[in-house]
Amino acid sequence: MAKKFYLTTAIDYPNSRPHIGTAFEKIGADVQARYRRMEGYDVHFLMGNDENTVKVAKRAAELGQDPKAYCDDMAGQFKDVWRALDISFDDFIQTSEPRHHKGCQNFIQKVYDNGHIYKGDYEGWYCEGCEAFKTESDIKDAGGVCPDHKIPPVRRMEPCYFFRLSSFQEPLLKLYRERPDFIQPETRRNEIVSLVETGLKDINITRVGEKWGIPVPFDPAYTIYVWFDAVLNYITAIGYGSDDAKFQKWWPADIHFIGKDITRFHCALWPAMLLAAGEAPPRAVFGHGFVYKRDDETGTREKFSKTLGNIVEPMDIVTKFSSEAFRYYFMRECPFPGDGDFSWSRFADVYNADLANKFGNLLSRVVTLIAKNYDRCLDGTAGAKPEVLQGGLEETVNLVRAHLEDCQYNQALEKIWAQLIVPANQYAERMKPWDLVKTDKDAAKPILFALAEQLRIAAILLKPFLPRSSEAIYRSFNFSEPWEEVNFRTAYISSGQKEDLRVQAALEGGKVKPLFPRIS
Repeated sequence: MAKKFYLTTAIDYPNSRPHIGTAFEKIGADVQARYRRMEGYDVHFLMGNDENTVKVAKRAAELGQDPKAYCDDMAGQFKDVWRALDISFDDFIQTSEPRHHKGCQNFIQKVYDNGHIYKGDYEGWYCEGCEAFKTESDIKDAGGVCPDHKIPPVRRMEPCYFFRLSSFQEPLLKLYRERPDFIQPETRRNEIVSLVETGLKDINITRVGEKWGIPVPFDPAYTIYVWFDAVLNYITAIGYGSDDAKFQKWWPADIHFIGKDITRFHCALWPAMLLAAGEAPPRAVFGHGFVYKRDDETGTREKFSKTLGNIVEPMDIVTKFSSEAFRYYFMRECPFPGDGDFSWSRFADVYNADLANKFGNLLSRVVTLIAKNYDRCLDGTAGAKPEVLQGGLEETVNLVRAHLEDCQYNQALEKIWAQLIVPANQYAERMKPWDLVKTDKDAAKPILFALAEQLRIAAILLKPFLPRSSEAIYRSFNFSEPWEEVNFRTAYISSGQKEDLRVQAALEGGKVKPLFPRIS
């Protein structure tokens, strides 16, 4: 029976289309999902939109639309972007769906029945952009504005229901002690442990007088506050309150991928909520870094923000170049546990150097030489073992695997280029098969066969990162293992070609179509 792996991303506000900082998270999660599927896991990959919010209702009203109709339209637009980036999600939940409403009401009722919710009044500084109250210190440190949205908060007092978060300080610290890998990376763990150690306050979990949202079952005059509602998508999407067998199959989640700015909600509030309801916490929460916009001229950086109006949409890059170029740049240049930068000039430099020159050009050379000089077939290579271009192939594959499992995606790609693609190019330059075929075709055969094998290995290891390009490269030849069945083990354990190596790629004018056309 296949091992199960359940992973999620943060759900997004649909008040505007996704930007590249949002897409960074989704691609990182997708790489993990694709890797786990390759390794034989039964994977369930959840994404979605956070729709029960005041800002969504306001945006719908501005457009003269019903909130639900607006949310459904935006959900379609979000899914179009994610599909264009080849994000392989298995389910996409909208928090306005009946399954989510039902599950949320069941959950809050259970927490209420267990004695962890009480009624009171709340007063504080409220940021409408965050839909959250900010502490005095948050506002003071940011110069009188919300530190995230750079807008002044408003003083707000309202009757509400509170969740007794303060009573979960010790259970949370116990969780962190017993499971040191619960919060990843370690820098995020240290922040949350310090936060919880200083003490937790009970939090407001309802709104009053709102028509758009989920009614509180034990007091329908109130709706469930956005954060207490939003995080529940991770369980309502897998059957909590509606399909117990499905819920028992997938929960607890193996990993939640979230932005580092919402770790306190996912690493303190969320596990406390689950404990209050008698459910297990997730196995891990990974707080990834941010992508910043880098100015090519001044070198200054700023966070991508809808509020600041500096958004670059994923489709701006995908339509001009490709989804593969997008995926490669952000996984290679932006460390997933930390922060990274985007600028158009850096994007072009990385694309041309790594993809167009080193990778795409290698494929073009090998395919063209075999097709032109050997009528597409290197005979005598059936069962052959190519010479190893770089020592320690199994060690390299296992290091890439370890980096993937640690979400160190940039290090995995760095290893693939340093140990496979760069040495293959150096070997080609040293052996010069394009000259050798003119004088001794038999001597050039093992060189081209070795280069094709290096492309085979690289294609397998890049399958989680570049699903289209890696498949195109692999299918350019008649490699023995079916593409659908390759895994990391097949990258270094091969019985050799069962048949002579043959080029299967389509050619135009005797050459393979460039996989990564250069950016001028």
